[in-house]
Amino acid sequence: MGDAVKPETLRSAIASAVAELKSYEVPDECVRLGLAPGNEGDAFKSKFRYVMHRLRPLAIPELTAVARKVLDEYEAPELEQVLASLGMTGVDGEFKNLIFAANGPKPEIVLRDAVNNRLDIVRNAQYCLTYTRPLGAAGLSWAELVSWWQETNPAVSGDQAAASGHLCERLAESLASPPEEVLFHTYAALYLREGGLALPALIPQVYLHYDPYTAKTRTAPGPLARQRMDFLLLLPHRVRVVLEVDGQQHYSVNGQANPKLYAQMVSEDRQLKLSGYEVYRFGGHELDQNGGPRVVAGFFRELFGRYDIPLPPAVSASSA
Repeated sequence: MGDAVKPETLRSAIASAVAELKSYEVPDECVRLGLAPGNEGDAFKSKFRYVMHRLRPLAIPELTAVARKVLDEYEAPELEQVLASLGMTGVDGEFKNLIFAANGPKPEIVLRDAVNNRLDIVRNAQYCLTYTRPLGAAGLSWAELVSWWQETNPAVSGDQAAASGHLCERLAESLASPPEEVLFHTYAALYLREGGLALPALIPQVYLHYDPYTAKTRTAPGPLARQRMDFLLLLPHRVRVVLEVDGQQHYSVNGQANPKLYAQMVSEDRQLKLSGYEVYRFGGHELDQNGGPRVVAGFFRELFGRYDIPLPPAVSASSA
């Protein structure tokens, strides 16, 4: 979580940004940011100290959530730099579309309009899903993905619960291994509980790179590595979290360790992280039917705690 950055550094950067406001604006702004109210007269003595005092009880995860709210409203280069050192600035660039959950042959994609970056799937579109709704600052929740599914599937348009289950079944068709199934279905059990629809959608088999050639037809330098991500979550404030489930094919050939495969994997991880993505890996062995659900539940509890995403009471109790 960026141990080089101390909470006091983040507090100071937040306080400096808010202290750019007028003295009489600072108390209300602190309340808007979710901070405890104080004596308004203190803000006229020192805006910076007033904000620092409100921030004092907060640890890094809570401070990070406040910092993002500040950056949504103001230009604050110092604060942005501090968040960057924590690796929590999110991904730059405008969201265009998701192509995901392929359960059949690889889609064939053409760039229909290179000026406007318009993509069309000209073959095998029936085997994958494409989400093109605008993505807001809140990211992509399961409820929003279900709403989109209802819009594209009239048969379940009137029943959110039925649409949720139907979408779950369709996404599960794209899963590539039993460990992926454990991860996905454990998460589904969490977010399908009462109130859990507001949690981020767990999106399987998302195309990141796209190479129109197959491994057989692509010559040097070879096909693009890691064309699909095992899972993607689009969290608030442009935070994109990639989950990879590693079976033996990620690091060995015919049961023998393969340094080339491993080097390729860590190289791709570096590129993703430099682009602003967070990458978390699970070993396939730890996601067996016995201990896997506990591992998955504990991971998401900590991940969402880091980003101040509240878990519904039923989910919190079951993952404790």
